[in-house]
Amino acid sequence: MSDFEYLTIGKLVQKLQPAYPDLTVSKVRYLEDEGLLHPLRSTGGYRKYSPKDVARLESILYMQKHRFYPLAVIKEQLERQEREPGRKVASSDDAEVVAAIDSREMIEKLHPIDRMPEICGTTVSFVRSLEEAGLIRFKKSPQGRDLVEGRDLALIRICDELRTFGIGPKNLRQYVMAANRESAMFEQALVVYTAKAGGVEMERSEEARERADKAFDRMLALTNSLRSSLIKRLVRSTRSSN
Repeated sequence: MSDFEYLTIGKLVQKLQPAYPDLTVSKVRYLEDEGLLHPLRSTGGYRKYSPKDVARLESILYMQKHRFYPLAVIKEQLERQEREPGRKVASSDDAEVVAAIDSREMIEKLHPIDRMPEICGTTVSFVRSLEEAGLIRFKKSPQGRDLVEGRDLALIRICDELRTFGIGPKNLRQYVMAANRESAMFEQALVVYTAKAGGVEMERSEEARERADKAFDRMLALTNSLRSSLIKRLVRSTRSSN
């Protein structure tokens, strides 16, 4: 790669500042000190940033600004992407809200609530408000400390991002009630679907369980699309009439 393809730290900041106005030379240096950036050095000791470095910095800034991830979580995701080259890293082209960045170990563990600022980039009080609204449920340690299930980490990040739009835990209670109703509907539908496929004996087979799992995933996708379509139609109708 020729030197013309590299950027100095000043040019790097200049390139990304339109999208990230708070970006400064000192912040880029700080990210390097924290082990998130690894620029090459010229013979004179100046930092040289390749297109790959630029893309990496964009991902870091995007996850900080739009996902509110702490640096420890961002670093973990970037390291996993290096180990698994096919893995997608969040970028400004990624409109998906779901934070599917936790390792299997993280998902299967229980985490002390006081680690939520580090793991999810949010406050302990906000996580407690989610529990009060019924969105998550705490477990208890032998010492009586509140523990958060790993499978709830993504949900916490989603709720935290929704908060930036003024949608708080109290607003989200309706989703808990809707989920309770829909889960009962899905369970009944799966019983009927499996019975039609082959009766009681068939219900107990591995093949039937796999078929039921696929049916559930499909029903969930369809109802999510239906819900999105209905909400979009209602909101657009309301906005157009104002």
